Amino acid sequence: MGAMKKIKPPVHPGGFVKTKVIDALGISVTDAAQALGVTRPALSKLLNERAHLSPEMALRLEKAFGMSMDKLMQMQNSFDIAEARKRERDINVLPFKGGLLHGHAKHAMGGGQ
Repeated sequence: MGAMKKIKPPVHPGGFVKTKVIDALGISVTDAAQALGVTRPALSKLLNERAHLSPEMALRLEKAFGMSMDKLMQMQNSFDIAEARKRERDINVLPFKGGLLHGHAKHAMGGGQ
């Protein structure tokens, strides 16, 4: 058997939008922001991968440029999961073993009185 193919990390939707819309159409960030009805700084942060894609922005991109809102949101979710996994060792949580946590477990989970 050959070497295992390395899986590419998920793409941030902002970089995808930059490539598939801004660069492909040859439009400015300012023009794209106007078409989307958002501020230039807000769009710039997304395109430069410094901001998360919101469902509202994904819908705006779908309406203005025909990009699938669902696909864009799936990209954001996959990216977020990969980023969280990178920090997995920094998140110190022990597995829950059952029983009460300071007498509040039933209330916190919506059960019991």
